[in-house]
Amino acid sequence: MKREAILFEKVEDEKVRCNICQRNCVIPGGKRGWCMTRVNYKGTLYSSIYGEVSSLSINPIEKKPVFHFYPGSRWLSLGSLGCNFRCPGCQNWEIAHWKEGPMPSEYISPEGLVSKAKATGCMGISWTFNEPTLWFEYTLDGAKLAKDNGLYTNYVTNGFISERALEMIAPFLDVYRVDIKGFSEKAYSRIGQIKDFEGILKVTEKARQKGMHVEIVTNVIPGFNDQETELRGIASWIKSNLGPDTPWHITRFHPHHRLSHLSPTPISDLEKGWSIGKDGGLWYVYLGNVPGHRNENTFCHRCGELLIERYVFEVIKNRLEEDKCPRCKTQIA
Repeated sequence: MKREAILFEKVEDEKVRCNICQRNCVIPGGKRGWCMTRVNYKGTLYSSIYGEVSSLSINPIEKKPVFHFYPGSRWLSLGSLGCNFRCPGCQNWEIAHWKEGPMPSEYISPEGLVSKAKATGCMGISWTFNEPTLWFEYTLDGAKLAKDNGLYTNYVTNGFISERALEMIAPFLDVYRVDIKGFSEKAYSRIGQIKDFEGILKVTEKARQKGMHVEIVTNVIPGFNDQETELRGIASWIKSNLGPDTPWHITRFHPHHRLSHLSPTPISDLEKGWSIGKDGGLWYVYLGNVPGHRNENTFCHRCGELLIERYVFEVIKNRLEEDKCPRCKTQIA
């Protein structure tokens, strides 16, 4: 469904500048932006994917992955089409790398979305599977309705949203689960086709300042972002700018799409990353895509007591007592 965009400005002739993400595309009349989901029609910018849902499911919040916001809760999770990155190993490339043509989707109104979440007993709504920033008008309408109906909201994002867009949705967004894909121009150039990733860091810091619950994910890809300098940079930035209580998920890459020729990330490399995070002063560092690994679990950062035991995306045991460690009574973030 086509809907007039919220954040754009006229430049010259029939050109417009899109201000939804940090690419700030200048789009001539009759053309689309880099993400291919926004089209300039006679000097007015439109979203071509408003309400167009390509994927819909009910997932535990651990699948985002988010481990420190109502563990074990179920969320209505949905995605659309397109992305402002073209990650070569994308697991959802069929929808995220969509460009033009027939849409493999169905329309669901914001009202229908909220009704579906409530009818299925979900605690909240998660915009995921592709980049939710491109769906901004729809996610903003949906987030406002969700808050009016007592539901929580979550973005699973690459963090390339513009500051103006984040400011608009911040009052209605509870959880900001963001990928930090590396800590160098080289890594971001190869993975996301951008060089300046400082804007991603800045917007993530602003999300935390706005009161959102923030968790970080780094998918470690052999030869792309697995160098010790990359991981130390991320760990240091998290502690200094988001706080030591911010969870960091270090996840295992599985070969896919244009990186099918690579091997899965060695578990020893993930464990090295885990040690880097812990040695860097982070309280909660997790390993993902390694079923049954000890570091899927949550431990008290003060006394080391096992607090939440997990297997893949399921909570097996939650020993927290009013969000406190049962052993030393430390408040857990």
